Formats: sequence, structure tokens, C-alpha cells
Amino acid sequence: MATPEGATDRGLSSSQRISRSQEFLEAYSQERKWVGRAMVLFLREGKGASLRLGVVASKKVGKAHQRNRARRRLREAWRLNRHCFDGAVDVVLVARRGAVSEPFERIEWELMKLARRAGLVHSAG
Repeated sequence: MATPEGATDRGLSSSQRISRSQEFLEAYSQERKWVGRAMVLFLREGKGASLRLGVVASKKVGKAHQRNRARRRLREAWRLNRHCFDGAVDVVLVARRGAVSEPFERIEWELMKLARRAGLVHSAG
């Protein structure tokens, strides 16, 4: 499907995602985290870091369909707002129970709040 003329590509390609478990472990071990009601934001610095996203939801979040929904909502919030982010880091979002039940606007607001605290939001955003 072609994008309309003048529209920016806001997809989330495989090169914009973290997929290797080692990179997730590096993010956790660097202990740069910010906690919210719907998510925990981890930053990973190091080789290959370029504002890629990794999303995780454990069984604490709920059954499989709830975990999938939580991951989709966090990815979508990131996708819609990533133009505001800046930095040579990767981001891992860990879903919490609130990621399933909170209104989507609240999830976006919380992502931006955590990103500001983490120093990801550039001055124009």
C-alpha cells in the first residue's frame, strides 16, 4: 500500500526494533530505568544503539491476548511519538497491567513523561 503524497513514513521496520535477547539484557543491566503506571522505560547505550524499540510483556500483565494488546499499544504510542525523540540509545518498554486498561491517551502521555525524564525528548518536542 502506497503512502499518500507528502505523508511521512511512520512505520516501525525491523531495523527500528530490538530483537536480540542480549540487547534486552544489556538494557536491564545498565539500570537506567524510569517507572510509570502502564510501563517501565529502560535505556540501552552501546553498539548499535539508534533509537530502536523493544517491547516486553510478562505473564504478570495477563493472559496472552492481554499481553499482545499491551505490546501493541506501547508500540503504537512509540510509533506516533518517536519523531519527538532524540539520542543514541535504544529503548525497552516493559508493559505493566495498566498498559491494558488505561486509556490510550494516558499511555501516550506517560510515554512522553518518562521520555522527558530520561532525556529522550529533543528541545523542539
